[in-house]
Amino acid sequence: MDCSFCGEKVPKGKGKIYIKSDGKRFPYCSSKCEKNHRKLGRNPKKVKWVKNK
Repeated sequence: MDCSFCGEKVPKGKGKIYIKSDGKRFPYCSSKCEKNHRKLGRNPKKVKWVKNK
């Protein structure tokens, strides 16, 4: 499974999965990625520390 924000692999048993009410799944490798995507609404293409997108 890949992180929805940075694209890194999320190992089994690690990270978080956010599931919207419509059933879409958003796996995150860390709380940093989750906060940047959900709370701050940042675009991964504009964040310098994201390497995979």
